[in-house]
Amino acid sequence: QLQLVESGGGLVQPGGSLRLSCAASGFTLDYYAIGWFRQAPGKEREGVSCISSSGGSTNYLDSVKGRFTISRDNAKNTVYLEMNSLKPEDTAVYYCAADPLSTVHSMCVMGSGDYWGQGTQVTVSS
Repeated sequence: QLQLVESGGGLVQPGGSLRLSCAASGFTLDYYAIGWFRQAPGKEREGVSCISSSGGSTNYLDSVKGRFTISRDNAKNTVYLEMNSLKPEDTAVYYCAADPLSTVHSMCVMGSGDYWGQGTQVTVSS
């Protein structure tokens, strides 16, 4: 079965950090651009960060630049999102997606993906 599984979400205080993981099973991520997306209650889904298959190209939502870092370990078939200096407005369900064809910019803007995970909740609150 081909699937992506996110983990690492939770409750954290403002200013805190979390690291999300997106692990693939049933297929290799080597040839896929990977994106992290989030959706808060009552809001549209938005692209947070995307990374190319080689890891050489990345894209970030303006509001997370300098705070979030996307990376990938193809040997572990996993992509990470390191989130620092978290703010209450970062609260959302975070999803990862895999796309074999998109550039990182178009993937993040268009929200494309052949495979999607089930999401992990991130809550930033004191």
